[in-house]
Amino acid sequence: MPKTKILLCVVGPTAVGKSSTAIYIANALKCDIISADARQVYKEMSIGTAKPSENDLAQAKHHFVNSHNINDTFNAGVFEKQAVECITSLHTNNNYVVMAGGSGLYVDAVCKGLDDFIAIPPQIRADLNEQFNKKGLIYIREELKQHDPKYFSEADIDNPKRIMRALEVCYTTGKPYSSFKTNKPKDRAFKTFKIGLTLDRAELYERINLRVDEMIKNGLVDEAMQLHAHKNLNALQTVGYQELFEHFDGKITQLEAIDKIKRNSRRYAKRQMTWFRKDESIKWFSPKAKDEIMDYINSLDV
Repeated sequence: MPKTKILLCVVGPTAVGKSSTAIYIANALKCDIISADARQVYKEMSIGTAKPSENDLAQAKHHFVNSHNINDTFNAGVFEKQAVECITSLHTNNNYVVMAGGSGLYVDAVCKGLDDFIAIPPQIRADLNEQFNKKGLIYIREELKQHDPKYFSEADIDNPKRIMRALEVCYTTGKPYSSFKTNKPKDRAFKTFKIGLTLDRAELYERINLRVDEMIKNGLVDEAMQLHAHKNLNALQTVGYQELFEHFDGKITQLEAIDKIKRNSRRYAKRQMTWFRKDESIKWFSPKAKDEIMDYINSLDV
């Protein structure tokens, strides 16, 4: 057992195998898991967020899975505060905690802390919301691409709230949102080590396609239908639900929606890898190399 408090982060793109790897590590170290997933926190969203199964949850204690309601205010800032508090509490009984997830911003929020940004004038926020309501997601995507191509290349461009937050800063300051991200780490009472999972692109994309097929088989369409009335909530601005909402609204067929979920999931995985590849502190492994991962953990100089 190390003397230092350790946070082991398992990161990587969607469908790569983060959950099973995190459970394997947690069982070996007899510790808990923090989910760093922006959507698995919501009780009402299960199939479309690929939550750990009941069997998975029984194998290791998970935090931030089914912990919030879709009407709750939950973002990277809230997660930073609540997750750090949870990790600190867990470290009183075990020097290890595992954190697993593909939401790069959430992982960074815990490991490094979030930058403090300037206040946004209410009129700029109101004007931007009006433009989004009139012209839609494609318009604000293009605005972000024009004003901050760097952040556009790594952002979750299916999440209008994140796009608009970045544009608010661009419009207010006349400078790119990314220029305010100093990445100066906050002091933490634990050491962080990041384990990245990666697969050949063709294999990863096949996994994504199969996962979507499994979601449909398990009842994703019915789950999305039950949430359709809440489609404008921030919690539901995500791949897997928005496409089906388009189908329910008569804009596309169900088959087109399923194909679009697969395509958008593959694009999201590509953006995730773009984000994580910039982090030189990540040690990369195949998700099949669990013994090698444990050897690496046991070799850490802590």
